[in-house]
Amino acid sequence: MSKQPVTVIGLGPMGQAMVSTFLEQGHAVTVWNRTPAKAEALVAKGAVLASTVSEALAANELIVLSLTDYDAVYAVLEQAPDALSGKVIANLSSDTPERAREAAKWAERHGAVHITGGVQVPPPMIGKPESSTYYSGPKDAFDKYESTLKVLTGADFRGEDPGLAAMYYQAQMTIFWTTMLSFYQMVALGQANGVSAKELLPYATMMTQMMPHFLELYAGHVDSGEYPGDVDRLAMGAASVDHILHTHKDAGISTALPAVVAEIFHKGMDAGFADNSFSSLIEVLKKPSA
Repeated sequence: MSKQPVTVIGLGPMGQAMVSTFLEQGHAVTVWNRTPAKAEALVAKGAVLASTVSEALAANELIVLSLTDYDAVYAVLEQAPDALSGKVIANLSSDTPERAREAAKWAERHGAVHITGGVQVPPPMIGKPESSTYYSGPKDAFDKYESTLKVLTGADFRGEDPGLAAMYYQAQMTIFWTTMLSFYQMVALGQANGVSAKELLPYATMMTQMMPHFLELYAGHVDSGEYPGDVDRLAMGAASVDHILHTHKDAGISTALPAVVAEIFHKGMDAGFADNSFSSLIEVLKKPSA
């Protein structure tokens, strides 16, 4: 059985990794990029370089987009809107759930099907069995191309709402960026006290290894809407984050991150959650003022 051919638009590091993986697995690949020179190494491996967006779209039914955001998606596809009819667009560009929903409607108006994707791994992990991508959109279109998309990563289909893949992706990145920023904050504090990042690393790792227990416990609180103060109390947490804030201030380093955390805790206190678990802060975060 012949393997499905694919067009890949966008040849940044992620797009390059995707094209290389498709080629290695025996797929015919047509590529297009705003800067054609980025395609040279891929053409040497067997990819076909389209000279125009229209030509790239015409080459195959499955179109994989790997662009910076949806503004870039529109900037590219609006060069050849008439060529979109009958195409299935696997849009692996990052943006918001609402913009993904808008893009699905835009594609439908042009006769195309839009599948939203959120790649969970960096470029070096493309093609690795442990990698995965969130997908959402029309299930029949996803099913038709699932085997081809799985050449890149595992496929975690989240439902027909085109915004869900983007939501899961942005939720995951919320954890990633805030965790990394908290690590850098820890390192800045350590360096201000003569302790290196390497010396702190085992303790940062130990803390992250404890997190699954807390996540499971507090997910139960949040889903039930009950925040018992039997294990922890928000008042205790607020005192702790105040100590953290003052520690960073005394060290002479940025307090931007701990100040925001302290502000959220104190909003919970003001809302009357002092004797509840600090999981009650979900009620603060659900409001736009937080």
